[in-house]
Amino acid sequence: MKFSGWPEPGELVVGRVDEIEDFGVFVDLQEYEDKRGLAHISEVASGWIKNVRDHVNEGQTVVAKVLDVDESAQQIDLSIKDVNDHQRKEKIQEWKNEQKADNWMTIAFGEDIEDDRYASIAEGLIAEFGSMYDGFEAAAIHGDEALADTDLNDDEIDAIVEAARENVSVPYVKVTGYVDLECPAPDGVDAIKEALQAAEGNGQVPEEIDLKVTYVGSPEYRIEVQAPDYKTAESELEASAQRASEEVAEHGGTAEFHRERNVEEE
Repeated sequence: MKFSGWPEPGELVVGRVDEIEDFGVFVDLQEYEDKRGLAHISEVASGWIKNVRDHVNEGQTVVAKVLDVDESAQQIDLSIKDVNDHQRKEKIQEWKNEQKADNWMTIAFGEDIEDDRYASIAEGLIAEFGSMYDGFEAAAIHGDEALADTDLNDDEIDAIVEAARENVSVPYVKVTGYVDLECPAPDGVDAIKEALQAAEGNGQVPEEIDLKVTYVGSPEYRIEVQAPDYKTAESELEASAQRASEEVAEHGGTAEFHRERNVEEE
């Protein structure tokens, strides 16, 4: 996605050097449609510069600071030297993240998505999360709930969540489910205890998985799973509930798995 407007003075922008002259460097702005800026030779690097080409090459990706914008003259003044290493790395990562998000938008809505619809969805994510990338990441972790406060419709939210959970790698995801355990047998209490132990994995849960089972209110128990990705978390959640169900069934009891609480939590 490229913005159709103009950058603001003080903003950091990603650009590609497309022309080098003795007096400075012309930079094609990668985040803005049909926008080109100029970094005067004095803004290319600190100190005296004998040859601009000693400091930049054509085709090189650079991060620059916007010094001034004159829309009437179609002129954007840039400084490459005013960007430190930390700012450069952070901005490049942010730009790469948005490129990923742009690809996820295509996966979610197809390559033939109209520009107006793309812009509307993108603006909805940016308004709520600050960037499209952060919006997709939130959708991968928290699902529909993460997008509930946006202006996106249900179909758009579903498409984003599906694409996010298939493609976004996040530090971890956390999913929660509930299982109702009942056993009328004389040893029903012991049977339920064994079912809960089975739900927790009996010490066999992989190290990268954090699985907890807690009591909510008879007959309901909460299962929380934290995992490196959504698919793994969902699989472990369902496996936990299945283990509890099979264990309590052996004692004549029943188990019912559901994703929402039956009553409001205190």
